[in-house]
Parts: sequence; structure tokens; C-alpha cells
Amino acid sequence: MKNVLTIAGSDCSGGAGIQADLKTFSAHGVYGMSVITAITVQNTQGVFGIQDITDDIIEGQIKVIFEDIEVDAVKVGMVSKVPTIKAISKKLREYNPSNIVIDPVMISKSGFDLLSPEAKKALIENLLPIATVVTPNLPEATAITGMEINNIQDMKKAAKIMHSFGCKNVLIKGGHLEDDATDILFDGNEFYLFHGERIDTKNTHGTGCTLSSSIASNLALGHDIISSVRNAKSYISLAIEHSLDIGKGVGPTNHFYSLYKKAGILDEDRSQ
Repeated sequence: MKNVLTIAGSDCSGGAGIQADLKTFSAHGVYGMSVITAITVQNTQGVFGIQDITDDIIEGQIKVIFEDIEVDAVKVGMVSKVPTIKAISKKLREYNPSNIVIDPVMISKSGFDLLSPEAKKALIENLLPIATVVTPNLPEATAITGMEINNIQDMKKAAKIMHSFGCKNVLIKGGHLEDDATDILFDGNEFYLFHGERIDTKNTHGTGCTLSSSIASNLALGHDIISSVRNAKSYISLAIEHSLDIGKGVGPTNHFYSLYKKAGILDEDRSQ
């Protein structure tokens, strides 16, 4: 079995962050491990507070995992402070895992700013250069590049800028486009477009976390970057299509839809 590590924040409501990552790993048949960077106060209606874990504890969590277990891929999610970012960068450079997926979580769906300007700069300088792939949505790509992004051509320009920061591959997600949800992958030479129909549901909590964790899982399983993104796109599309109407706000995706369906235990009344 392949082993995949998530380094991210905890979502007590279970739809995003560490919890979404571990569910995604399990759905892909890989063994999931976690390094918690922050504890968030959040539910389907928004993020209401954050308590960061100290950098020495973060470094310690990473150290004990890598010194005991072979890590086939790492996904990095919410990192809200400069010391946190530098601690993660330091340890990942030290242990040098083969696959690193950076999901630059900057703004929550409810509009909560998860990164200070200083932290955004530190993320660009410390984490992007070691990324196998970075997976921003349009607002995050705008924050990283400083350019307005409204269409496919803008996404391509932004991808080139982000690639110049040192990451091997850039996947800009098009979920915020007005038309279909087209994602663009740039490997430094070629652009690859992944088209997807827009799904009519409000329940998209944790989609970015889930997609990036799916990519990490596929890379760990030996797929190349193009196949990993294609497989992850299919996985998240199905999870959104059958999302769960849980809570009073933006519900979570259905991480185990396919497995539940095969097992004959699917509760159709709770899925969209």
C-alpha cells in the first residue's frame, strides 16, 4: 500500500482540510497520515476562528513520520503563518519526497482571509519552488500572480508566471469561470485542458482540498501528472454531483460515493 501525507489545517465539520484529505486518501486505497498545522473553528456556514500549531510541533510531526514510514506523496494545504511555512519547507527539503502537491489555500468560501500578505510571500518563495504541482483556484492564482484572471487565456498567462516561481507543474482550476469548469495544467512546455460541466449544487465545501488530495493519491500510485489530474477531475466531479446536503450552509462533497454504491449501502436521500 502507498502512503500519503497531508500537511494542513483541521476542519471540525469534516468537509475540508485534514478530514477531507484523509477521506480522499481512503477512497483511493492509499494509507493516509496527517500533520496538523492549525485548528479551525468552522462549519458549513464559514470559518470563525483559527488557532495555529507552533512550528516546532509541526516540524516534530513531519520528522517522526518520515523517520518511520516511507512517504510516497505529500499534500500541503492550509498554512497560515510564516513560521509554519518555513518549518514545512525546511523539513520537506530535508526529506525530499518524490511528489509534493501544494494547494495554496488563501481564502475560504465564506470570504475568510486565511493568509496574511507576509504569509502569501513566504508561500511563494518557500513552497512553490519545491512543488511537483500547485493547484490554485482563480482567486488564489490572482493573489499569487497579481493579475486579473477572467478567461482561459488569462489562466494560461498566470500559469506561466507561477511556473517561473519554480514549481514543476501548475494546475489552475476554473471553477470560478462563468462558463464550464475548465482546469488548465501547464508543465513548462505544454498546456492541457480538462473540461468539466458545471454541476448545479451549492454543496462544494472542501472541493479544493479533495482535488489536491486525489492528485497526491494518484501520483503516489504511480500515475503521471496528466493522468493524475484527469483521474482527480473525474473523482471530484462525481463527489460534487452526489454532494451531501449537510448543515445550514455549503455542504461537503461525497468522498465515498463510488464505494458506497458498490457496497450497496448508499443513502440516496442524503446525496444530491
